[in-house]
Amino acid sequence: MANSVRNKTSTKKHSSPRHGASTVRVRNRPLRDYTEEALQKYFGDLNGHRPGDLYELVLGEVEEPLFKTVLDYTKGNQSVAAEILGINRATLRKKLRHYQLLG
Repeated sequence: MANSVRNKTSTKKHSSPRHGASTVRVRNRPLRDYTEEALQKYFGDLNGHRPGDLYELVLGEVEEPLFKTVLDYTKGNQSVAAEILGINRATLRKKLRHYQLLG
């Protein structure tokens, strides 16, 4: 990976159709690094066994805490959470029902 991605502090540009481009300072490693480490550990822990349905497993493991954390961040505001996630509110509600996160 490029050195700029590995730097402790990096700058990333994010654009939102509503708010235009914004710059966010990221002080920690990119999320993808943690994901890669977790997957490498997962494969190491398999002791040679072959996993099945890995894509669905990863989505399920990532989506639920993602939705919980974003809802926490927005204090339960589903409209704002959907905007942050870049999905429409109906899709968010469908996912929240799937993971039994509707209160």
